[in-house]
Amino acid sequence: MIIKEQVKALWKLCFEDSEEFVEMYFKLRYKNEVNVAIQSGDEVISALQMLPYPMTFCGETVQTSYISGACTHPDFRSKGVMRELLSQSFARMLRNGVQFSTLIPADPWLFDYYKRMGYATVFQYSVKEMTLPEFIPSKEIAVNAVSEPQDEVYSYLNKKLSERPCCIQHSAEDFQIVMADLPISRGNLFVARQANEIRGVAIIYKGENSIIINELPAEDKDTEYSLLFAIKQYTGCNHIIQLLPPDKELPQHSLGMARIINAKEVLQIYASAFPEDDMQLEVSDTQLSVNNGYYYLSDGKCRYSTERLPGAHIQMNISELTERILKKLNPYMSLMLN
Repeated sequence: MIIKEQVKALWKLCFEDSEEFVEMYFKLRYKNEVNVAIQSGDEVISALQMLPYPMTFCGETVQTSYISGACTHPDFRSKGVMRELLSQSFARMLRNGVQFSTLIPADPWLFDYYKRMGYATVFQYSVKEMTLPEFIPSKEIAVNAVSEPQDEVYSYLNKKLSERPCCIQHSAEDFQIVMADLPISRGNLFVARQANEIRGVAIIYKGENSIIINELPAEDKDTEYSLLFAIKQYTGCNHIIQLLPPDKELPQHSLGMARIINAKEVLQIYASAFPEDDMQLEVSDTQLSVNNGYYYLSDGKCRYSTERLPGAHIQMNISELTERILKKLNPYMSLMLN
């Protein structure tokens, strides 16, 4: 049995996804070159996929690797197999020029597990609940449900996501996968146009007794109201739960984790963006020893040394460093097929 079919069989054994979703994932998302697996004899016993996503970070766009489908055969669990698989993945990410790894834990207990592997819980989201009032939308704005990927819709969404200062981005190929997943996940995409120009987009999913809005970028309130009115008309539901980037005025919830893969590159970008942030760090990383050492941030530069220089140092493991660097940037991720 080829590797892809073995990984697919392992996925079905470990996860409770629908047949339709699994078929879509292994047709559109899975590639052998992003897969990492451990075998016992000829059998795949543990696997994951490293999916590439750009991320805006400190005024630059860096490369991240999103861990998807991490699973181990039940007969081989609690034997350190996943730890070894992740260590192999980190080494490959480093060779491939990746700065961060990201993931969304499948279960709450996994947050602690991944923290021991160097991840930190940094991706938060806020929730705004509302009952839609009766309102009359603008007659100048036309809203339509879209079921096929359109280049102009992707361009608009990409432009709005790239304006966020620390946010996972989506490629045109990934947007096609998001669109393929919408009918499987009870979702819809709405596009608002005025004079044939896109003014806003809404991506929604049907919950039990409400509509969940995953993304709703819009140029103005008229466009936003027109999209909300169309969603209400289309679904017959007026209870809305909107997911938003973290907002201190709203409740915040943990979603995803990140891990620094290349500390030297990340700290140099960070130092350039925050020249006032002087730090002397002693960093330890049990999975990627190349990150071990001393880092000196001053005047927009980061110097690295294997030898300790004079002065007081802040001791941090790679998880603590990731949290220190990313948390204040309020990083955000959405549309991750989680």
